[in-house]
Amino acid sequence: MIRLSTLMARAAAAIFLASMLVLAGCHRGASKSDHVSAEQGQFDYTIKAYKSGQFLVDGAVLSAADTGSHFAYLKDQGKLPKTVLVLPSDDSKIRDAHLGFLARMQLDYGFTVYYDKKGELVRLNAVEEKARQLEDTPHKAALPDRMQGKDASSGAYDPQTQQ
Repeated sequence: MIRLSTLMARAAAAIFLASMLVLAGCHRGASKSDHVSAEQGQFDYTIKAYKSGQFLVDGAVLSAADTGSHFAYLKDQGKLPKTVLVLPSDDSKIRDAHLGFLARMQLDYGFTVYYDKKGELVRLNAVEEKARQLEDTPHKAALPDRMQGKDASSGAYDPQTQQ
């Protein structure tokens, strides 16, 4: 009888060890970032990161606010993409500012953002990423001297001065 109980204990320990090895083999070690291996053609929309937190959208350089406006236009037209791929451009890599702006857009418009992180596609987690308020380009063009101190509502329309 003693022999039977030690045999059962050894069998239980062997089963336990085998199940732990099987579970350890299933775990990849990836917990925070959701890695995706896919082709670029699988995504509904592709944009590129550009200098100073700007984006290259359809060949045009847009600020974060303008890029958000572009997605608002696509939403109004019923053409809002479900997945957006962000790639580094020739002039800039994807920076934290880009990811913050994209997290904000992801929360606002409900699409999923994927970005290239060292050659591997990663899904952007808007909850973990600090979503930034969309902002215009910080370097605005200076007004000419004749326009200094004036704004669009500074006076009534005068046809005499328009000629």
